[in-house]
Amino acid sequence: MGFKCGIVGLPNVGKSTLFNALTQTAAAQAANYPFCTIEPNVGDVAVPDARLDKLAAIAHSVQIVPTRITFVDIAGLVRGASKGEGLGNQFLANIREVDAVAHVLRCFEDDDITHVEGRIDPVGDAETVETELMLADLESLERRVVPIEKKAKGGEKEAKEQLALMMKALVLLREGKPARRAELTPEEREPYRQLGLMTQKPVLYVCNVDEGSAANGNKYSAQVEDMAKREGAGCVAISARIEEEVAQLPSAEREEFLASIGLEEPGLNRLIRAGYELLGLITFFTAGPKEARAWTVARNSRAPQAAGAIHTDFEKGFIRAETIAYDDYVTLNGESGARDAGRMRLEGKEYIVADGDVMHFRFNA
Repeated sequence: MGFKCGIVGLPNVGKSTLFNALTQTAAAQAANYPFCTIEPNVGDVAVPDARLDKLAAIAHSVQIVPTRITFVDIAGLVRGASKGEGLGNQFLANIREVDAVAHVLRCFEDDDITHVEGRIDPVGDAETVETELMLADLESLERRVVPIEKKAKGGEKEAKEQLALMMKALVLLREGKPARRAELTPEEREPYRQLGLMTQKPVLYVCNVDEGSAANGNKYSAQVEDMAKREGAGCVAISARIEEEVAQLPSAEREEFLASIGLEEPGLNRLIRAGYELLGLITFFTAGPKEARAWTVARNSRAPQAAGAIHTDFEKGFIRAETIAYDDYVTLNGESGARDAGRMRLEGKEYIVADGDVMHFRFNA
């Protein structure tokens, strides 16, 4: 399980440049005019995780298989998109298909790159996009709620439950608030997600800063950080131009280049970590002579669910999970050392998987 992250924002904020850098391709045309991205470009990238390399070295793995994340570069949105302005209808259709929204905001000044509204105001840009999404959600819900109300009045239990969730969202949207602010019980979360509301999706603000601000941000990114804290959203500052340069360098030269500009790692790493935290995802590993592999599951997943991430048969026939904490695996030099030191545990169906666990599943075929 990885996740699909939609890269959205107003035209000319650097979405396609960032997408090109992240996927190390030139698939998305980056140009100084609106709607240069018309069809959503999709790219899978490996999730960087230094722990995987250490595990592979200890287990003498022939192959290293990281988990992956999918980025979708979506056409730029403009004011009025909820009414079909620009490429609004297409934008809205594409954003409904992603798990989270990486909202790219222009946090740099450049007279050579026009802003669609003629000013540099990342918080205002965020509000423009959020407003269009809320209007689209509101219109969609108000249309869909009518037949549900009729069924609920007729006594249908499922319709009553669905109507209650719809009303939670409608109250917020009518107040100009995104649907993700709804207070939900654990049992309501999945059916609420299935309402397909765009403003219910988690948001990660990506501040596209100038090269000189890549390490510490600037006054514009600081404004976005304050907004993100108020909303409980994620926030990361990245220079799309630097990421593009880094992507074109040979692997051996990247670390030296980043160090020369005061960065310890590419922005991609920070973006993925922020995305994982936003969606509540963790990584567990399998390691052996054939391969060392990373797997992604939701935080608080139980051992059978983790087994199911590898193969559905593993979950159905789950017996036990041989589990070693990552630090123990490294410190004790692998599986045999951990077993000899009593640090390998046999965990059952109720075990909550921890980030970094190295696991081997026993199951009935």
